[in-house]
Amino acid sequence: MSGLVWLNGSLQAAEAVGITVSDRGFLLGDGVFETLRWRGGAVVRLEAHLARLVRGAAVLGLPLPPAATLAAALADTAAANGLVDGALRLTVSAGPGARGLPRPATPTPTVLVTAAPSGPALAPARVLIATITRRNEHSPLSGIKSLAYLDQILARNEAVTRGADDALLLNTVGHVACATAATLFAVLDGALVTPPLASGALPGTRRAAVLAALGGEERILAPSDLRRATELFLTSSLMVRPVVAVNGQTVGEGRPGPVAVAALSQA
Repeated sequence: MSGLVWLNGSLQAAEAVGITVSDRGFLLGDGVFETLRWRGGAVVRLEAHLARLVRGAAVLGLPLPPAATLAAALADTAAANGLVDGALRLTVSAGPGARGLPRPATPTPTVLVTAAPSGPALAPARVLIATITRRNEHSPLSGIKSLAYLDQILARNEAVTRGADDALLLNTVGHVACATAATLFAVLDGALVTPPLASGALPGTRRAAVLAALGGEERILAPSDLRRATELFLTSSLMVRPVVAVNGQTVGEGRPGPVAVAALSQA
């Protein structure tokens, strides 16, 4: 990584910064993060992202800097790197601590903001249903963006090994929850649907925007539902990506559909 990053209150050269070896985010995955879209001189859906960060930090019992401080850090990092259209990542770890699981009585979080330009547009995805791991819908971590992403990494590795672009994760009872780093939407019987949060889906910021704008609904999805969907697509703060095949079976007509195109307009 090159350029400038914001670390604990100041902009610094990325090559020169360091995280202490006792940082709990590095050692234990103890922390939360947000990936945000920067466009037109502002963060897209900033309030929704910061609200989700606050909820996640509350689940973990982490103190956060004021929202105004975080918003300024994001804007300063984008400006310092000349970012026009790209991604910002805001990471908050529990900071340094002694060996073992207990935190310090008063944690001193590590707060880091990094910036990256937008990459090339992603081609429509061929996905598979992960077999190596499942989403635990009973865990409070399923509803937050914690630093512990090993289940998603295992699922993505499985997808790559088997020649797919991404993986869909089932939950503990076999319902569809999400992709490795995105929300899944389906068009079934003419209706736009997405797995409910109770199935283990992350409350995505673009997910909420798409549901509100396009009149979608939350519905439990079984793997068999995917086989009869006329459209499938993935959304995240950075993209809308049509899905053209699941486990080798073509979705709909095998090309991006009109609902996915409409979802693109929801920033």
